[in-house]
Amino acid sequence: MITVTVNGASHQVDVTEDMPLLWVIRDVIGLSGTKFGCGIAQCGACTVHVSGKPVRSCLYPIGQVGAQPVTTIEAIGQTPTGAKVQQAWLASEVVQCGYCQSGQIMSATALLDVTPSPTDAEIDQAMSGNICRCGTYVRIREAIHQAAEAGAAVGQPG
Repeated sequence: MITVTVNGASHQVDVTEDMPLLWVIRDVIGLSGTKFGCGIAQCGACTVHVSGKPVRSCLYPIGQVGAQPVTTIEAIGQTPTGAKVQQAWLASEVVQCGYCQSGQIMSATALLDVTPSPTDAEIDQAMSGNICRCGTYVRIREAIHQAAEAGAAVGQPG
């Protein structure tokens, strides 16, 4: 048995240590917001936070998580930055098909947590690992700027 903390809740999971975190989150714990995309950590659809840092859960073994907290799209709106990112996503009408958006929001939130007022180049760099087949990149960048202006970073007014 492995103990993992996801979105503040502790779970005992009976899986092997090499099982990807994505399958533990989706198939064992039952949180379906994190998506399977490419399965080779190239598209970013499976992005979650481990200790606040974005990771590609499709290749991240559960055995590497240890005592670090995992945050998924289901709980990112409970953080100040995540809530502002989600609000900006809606205001900018970013979503088209929506499949990649949970990973996009997780990466954008991680960016704003460390870079409260990113430039276009910093946004492009941080988001380059998240692919959107609908091509909503302009609206994604707009939403990140909007969240930054709203003071999305922790400790900033908004």
